[in-house]
Amino acid sequence: MRIARFSIDGNVAFGAVEGQGTVESGDLVLDIIKGIPYADFELSGTKVPLNKVRLLPPVLPNKVVAIGRNYAEHAAELGHEVPEAPITFFKPTTSVIGSGDAIEYPSFSSELHHEAELAVVIGRMCREVPRERVKDVILGYTCANDVTARDVQRREKQWARAKGFDTSCPLGPWVETDVDPHDLTIQATVNGEQRQLGRTSDMVRSVEDLVVHITEAMTLLPGDVILTGTPAGVGPLHVGDEVAVTIEGIGTLTNKVIKRG
Repeated sequence: MRIARFSIDGNVAFGAVEGQGTVESGDLVLDIIKGIPYADFELSGTKVPLNKVRLLPPVLPNKVVAIGRNYAEHAAELGHEVPEAPITFFKPTTSVIGSGDAIEYPSFSSELHHEAELAVVIGRMCREVPRERVKDVILGYTCANDVTARDVQRREKQWARAKGFDTSCPLGPWVETDVDPHDLTIQATVNGEQRQLGRTSDMVRSVEDLVVHITEAMTLLPGDVILTGTPAGVGPLHVGDEVAVTIEGIGTLTNKVIKRG
């Protein structure tokens, strides 16, 4: 099931996406969900065309836990070794935007990069999750772009501002609950030109590895998000660019870059 979060006539709701096509095609409809997707819910039978609503970030996470250098070729292209243990960092909730929202080019950077990533959406409160129960705590998966001020990342040596500025965490367009995350094509395009192309099977540490590692330290809540790292091919974004992240079996997340004003 594809679960989207949207607004219509000033109201916010979740809906199950039905049909085949793209967000813009007009071929998709939303069956509005009674309740929230983190618990038992029913479909209302009330349907609205997806192109008549505003898509929102598919979840509002309490926290986004991100993983650095989880693809060997990406680590190499930035001149780094694969770390002995996963590098974890946080992106604040204020960084989260949805598909179709604008990425605002931060005034303190002159080198903005895209990073296409598979995002794991947590479906239930969990801590110290054993490997065999990881599937039980996951609601589904969505597309993410870990937008990074690369010059700031290099200069400041830690990543809070470089990866945590407002609008730096596009998520969407929806959560796919029925997909195997272990060998999916993941790509990024800028203005239609392919920049990144990889497979989730190339991750150094799997989804299971990351959930176990993170929940050893902290409790994850329903709607929390884990970013699993980016394949090689990261590169610059400029004001006016349109960047799209597409993951096989999930969909396409599209955002334009604008000047912060």
